[in-house]
Amino acid sequence: MPLFEYECRACGHQFEYLTRSAESPSCPSCSGEDLQKLLSVFAVSANGSTSVEASRREAPSACGMCGDPRGPGSCSIN
Repeated sequence: MPLFEYECRACGHQFEYLTRSAESPSCPSCSGEDLQKLLSVFAVSANGSTSVEASRREAPSACGMCGDPRGPGSCSIN
């Protein structure tokens, strides 16, 4: 059963709906049925953190002086 995110066009309320066969969602705030399906972002966990958080820890930041992607101290600019 997929989980979808919707926004009600009548009242603007955003909500998630667990789709079951032969059922259509309605807004839990106003019971409206004119809904827009939203793009969902799913989370991927790697050792208890999201992949974005993990990549930020693993990848060095760019040098503030020259922008060298290997990180601070990698270039010859002092």
